[in-house]
Amino acid sequence: MIDPLDGTASYVRGYPTYCVSIGVEVEGEPAIGVIVDALGRRTEGVVGEEAVRDGRPIRPSARTSLEGAVLATGFGYEVAQREAEARTLVRLIGRIADVRRSGSAAFDLVAAACGEVDAYYELFLAPWDASAGHAIVLAAGGAFRQVEQPDGEVLTVASPVQLLEPLLALLSDAGLTTR
Repeated sequence: MIDPLDGTASYVRGYPTYCVSIGVEVEGEPAIGVIVDALGRRTEGVVGEEAVRDGRPIRPSARTSLEGAVLATGFGYEVAQREAEARTLVRLIGRIADVRRSGSAAFDLVAAACGEVDAYYELFLAPWDASAGHAIVLAAGGAFRQVEQPDGEVLTVASPVQLLEPLLALLSDAGLTTR
């Protein structure tokens, strides 16, 4: 799955958080991911092998609690989507340290895989938005989960393994379906 420009709105504005994202899936499962961002960094991962950025191994955050965690997220294009996502964020913000929003799912998935943020969640992603990042997160030793919501949308979550269940519980408390 190829996304030649993930983070189009960032690209148009010259904000350097856009990427080229290439994911290879085998029988519907992530196998290889390569993401090159606007900063010229190349992050790649082979599931079952390792993930590297510019040739150096990467790992997710070692944080063991959501208290003090920095989460990345994104917002959909439709007003109703953004309003719903803002309501979710309001329910989370007092239970974490901070939030980052790059405008690119690929950029944020790599940030979670590298430990630049402690975890990532987002709704309203297309399959090509998450394919490469999914492989990279897994190759880095992280956890990746997608959960269908009652409205048919999908919640995407990436985190260190030790934060997955606490993050899913927090997102559930905020009103999202996590099982």
